[in-house]
Amino acid sequence: MIKHARRLFLALGLAATTALGSVATPASAQIPYFQNLLSASQTKYAAIVVDAKSGEVLYAKHEDSPRYPASITKIMTLYLTFEALASGKLHPDDRVLVSPHAAAQAPTKLGVRAGDSVSVEEAMDGMATKSANDMAVAMAEKLAGTESRFAALMTLRAQELGMQNTHFANASGLPDSRQLTTARDIAILSRAVMRDYPQYYKLFSLQEFKFRGQVMANHNHLLGRMQGVDGLKTGFTNASGFNLAVSAVRDNRRLITVVMGGPTTAQRDQNAEDLLLTGFDVMRRRALGEKITVAQNLFEPSELSGPVVRPPSEQGDGDQGGLKVELASAPASRAGKIDVTPSRKGKTVAQAKAKWAVQVGEFRSPKDARHQIAFVERKFSEHFDGATGGTDKEGRKYKAVFSGLTEGDAKDACRALKAKRLACMVISPT
Repeated sequence: MIKHARRLFLALGLAATTALGSVATPASAQIPYFQNLLSASQTKYAAIVVDAKSGEVLYAKHEDSPRYPASITKIMTLYLTFEALASGKLHPDDRVLVSPHAAAQAPTKLGVRAGDSVSVEEAMDGMATKSANDMAVAMAEKLAGTESRFAALMTLRAQELGMQNTHFANASGLPDSRQLTTARDIAILSRAVMRDYPQYYKLFSLQEFKFRGQVMANHNHLLGRMQGVDGLKTGFTNASGFNLAVSAVRDNRRLITVVMGGPTTAQRDQNAEDLLLTGFDVMRRRALGEKITVAQNLFEPSELSGPVVRPPSEQGDGDQGGLKVELASAPASRAGKIDVTPSRKGKTVAQAKAKWAVQVGEFRSPKDARHQIAFVERKFSEHFDGATGGTDKEGRKYKAVFSGLTEGDAKDACRALKAKRLACMVISPT
């Protein structure tokens, strides 16, 4: 019944746009402050982690702040294509004519000449792997007559799916200041694709496809690199930064992660991988009865607008190079500020007189800081034998610190943590 209603909605929408030439945009797109929020934002970064089955948000940062979707837009273009296929309106071997407008789209594209045609299947493959802008426009024209009418239908479908802060102006994701979305809305869309059209979702898992003698590689580098990843889509423009909507399955659990505004492809991919890995670890530990959140398992930088830093290696895959961990540089051993938790190991006389310290993280609560101290003690006990773990409050942050180390021991301990890609900073006595 729901599927039938959706098909009827699309048919009525197509009829209305053909007759009237336009479709009213949603209220969110007409409100001036909706676009002003984007220019006022201090960062392009946004992220969210969602349990695909329940829809529970496991982690979120700037998840409702307006962002440019770039080529992640094509998930919606493909969603409407899947809808047409499921209804019988479209067939995989139908021909899609490439108009001069479609052929003139900026790269990335398949480069099909105006007047030529491709199959629906080829157009979908081109959008999902190559992120072909010419194929997105050609498909939009195939389904709605013009790209602008199709974009209006995209926006209407977004609203129906619950994407309250999304407005589409084109089918490809090429730069347009009116084309706005949020990390939450992209997660909603990604979940809708899996739920409504599981028979077509596998399209997003193609690592490459062959088109007229050329092999086209998928831009989603986590495919084939990270265990369990099977979709969805990347995106990039200068205004948006590097975007990624990705989903993975482990132990019969599926997570969806959206990262928007990454500074580079590598950092975007690393951040998304970390969020997935930490999310799966949290799901596993919850199943064992532990009460824990994704945020508690992540090192986060001092600036709230910055991206999430990679988690401990026990929650990741050990390949965590090239990352910047931001830590405050103030000494941690000032009298009266440390909430001391004695180490499980006994102090030696030499260590009791040592004045060096090691900071192993910075957190928003003393509980999280103590959790990190316990983790480091458990995993690196040989390097912190006799040291004292404690929390040092500075402003609204709590630093996890081990004090009572010699200079050599402090540096050795930090080298051991950094070898596992964990945050660490040696603090000299003052």
